[in-house]
Amino acid sequence: MRDFHGVIEALKFYLAKDKKTKILDKDVATALKMTQANFATTKRRNSTPYKNVLEFCKDKDLCCGEVFFD
Repeated sequence: MRDFHGVIEALKFYLAKDKKTKILDKDVATALKMTQANFATTKRRNSTPYKNVLEFCKDKDLCCGEVFFD
């Protein structure tokens, strides 16, 4: 199972597949429907926002196994 940074990298990879630009933390925060400050706090604590990630996966019809596991 991936840790916080692995989950975020998987989300960045998913968000970047349609774009040519680099995906920043603020883009991930927006996709997860979090404020940038809340995302930064979560990142500093190394605490995965499971509810937000699962809701994102449901909205985008993305298999959560691709995000949480290698």
